[in-house]
Amino acid sequence: MPPNCAPPIGVASRLRSRQTVGYVAPFLTYIAILGVERWLGLPLIWSYAIRLILVSVLLVLFSRPYLSFRPGAPAASIAVGMAVFLIWVGPDLLFGYRHFWPFENLLMGSAVTSISPALKTNVLFLTMRVLGASLLVPVMEELFWRGWLMRWLIDQDFLTVPIGTYAPSAFWIVALLFASEHGSFWEVGLVAGIVYNWWIIRTKNLADCILAHLVTNAILAAYVVAGGQWQYWL
Repeated sequence: MPPNCAPPIGVASRLRSRQTVGYVAPFLTYIAILGVERWLGLPLIWSYAIRLILVSVLLVLFSRPYLSFRPGAPAASIAVGMAVFLIWVGPDLLFGYRHFWPFENLLMGSAVTSISPALKTNVLFLTMRVLGASLLVPVMEELFWRGWLMRWLIDQDFLTVPIGTYAPSAFWIVALLFASEHGSFWEVGLVAGIVYNWWIIRTKNLADCILAHLVTNAILAAYVVAGGQWQYWL
């Protein structure tokens, strides 16, 4: 191909499809297994193990070329992650309103964990859950929400949109969808989505958002296990 020439349409389409799979497949697979688990009544420990294995394989096979683990502002990203953790648990600690109807209803569910008493003392399950929440979830969610969807909403040819590009509609749609993903914690999920969206716009670096998200989830996991705050793991 001559230099400075765009690839043929078919080649460009295949490239876009391959990159879309890398950004989207791990998250959608995780959600799909979650749905199958509830439909088939799979034991939670097996469902979670399947999720971890399949999503890890997809990240290695399809997502690795689009991932960077070199944040440009690591200290600030850690601070952002800590702030989001405080946002997540602060309202319950200060006001204790989680069981009021806007946060506990047929649409949003309730802040009640699906983890059985036996699993709360199961070392294998807790290890998988902590590692999954701290390492796997931040990568797959940031790839999907801020690596792909935020750009795709601006232009379906998302490869033409630099990471961290700001558009009001994309910003708020992603924040609202991110909130809805978190059930009865939707209001803190909304604030967290706004903060992460702002951070990707500020840093233009997906690694910074991954690090911030990782810090939030890791501290929350420690808080859940050490403090017995299981309601945060729905």
